[in-house]
Amino acid sequence: MKNCALISVLMLLLAITGSTPFHASAQQWVLSKTPHGHPDLQGNWTNATLTPFERREGQEPVLTPDEVAVIESRQVERRRVGSAVSDPNRLPPAITGQLGASYNEIYYDRGDQVARVNGEPRASLLTRPYNGRRPTLTPDGERRRREMADFNSQFGEFDNPENRPLVERCVMFSHRAGPPMIPNGMYNKNYTIVQGSDYVMIHAEMAHDTRIIRLGEPRPLADHIRPWMGDSWGRWDGNTLVVETTNIHPGQEFLGLLPTGDLKVTERFTRVDEETIHYEFTIDDPTTYTELWGGEIPFKRFDQLLYEFSCHEGNYSIANVLSGARYQESQVGRN
Repeated sequence: MKNCALISVLMLLLAITGSTPFHASAQQWVLSKTPHGHPDLQGNWTNATLTPFERREGQEPVLTPDEVAVIESRQVERRRVGSAVSDPNRLPPAITGQLGASYNEIYYDRGDQVARVNGEPRASLLTRPYNGRRPTLTPDGERRRREMADFNSQFGEFDNPENRPLVERCVMFSHRAGPPMIPNGMYNKNYTIVQGSDYVMIHAEMAHDTRIIRLGEPRPLADHIRPWMGDSWGRWDGNTLVVETTNIHPGQEFLGLLPTGDLKVTERFTRVDEETIHYEFTIDDPTTYTELWGGEIPFKRFDQLLYEFSCHEGNYSIANVLSGARYQESQVGRN
């Protein structure tokens, strides 16, 4: 009878898990190390996700199963409809004066799932403060935002190249390369990480921006030296790579604001299983924000290639939009 009972329990476990009850222990994941003895973060990764950066007002931090089902099934349907073959006999689109996006859905990479951290489906990537929204600006931060808006208002949107975003000018893609590295945008949310004894390299597929993180005792740059992506120094805290970045370029806009010399971004990279790096970031800028803020983003293994992003080579945007604006100006009063 005892044997029958044991067999019944085993059969029940098999039905629930779809494998033998010993499968998990047999496949126990072991954190691999580099030849230098550090946790191995190397490989290709993606942070594409359906979870938005900030949370809606009043929304709880963890999604319900029903909310997850709605979000993820909606993406499946969007991809199905948007990737369908176009009807060659369709009518031309209406003339609206707006060009709109020229991409078919197949070019987008929004991700297929919401972000899950510790098994919880998150409603936002920003998790601190608790409401999942950026904190209010300090009086100085608000003043600088107004000054930037007032300064830009004296120019037309297409007056000169400097009025166009860094992305359009192929200078850099701030959100993607970071710090912090967040999956804003529609595609190319992929990275390659390479480690050595004294450096960690993070290469972003978007515009092939590449961060070099030095390891060891920091030797910070002088305050007036502020490169793109800042001055990053890393150290190991157990199995977590902690990276602190300062001296971020004054023109590297992030979420509508330019960084001050007081800004420090702290990132934590922890390999939690074969397929996942747990990425945390904290923004510390007392000149701009009334409190620290940050979030958590799972980076999932990306078993595909990263491709060269030849931004300048195929970038006709700047020349075309500026010449188009000059043509429009030449036509004023002629019609």
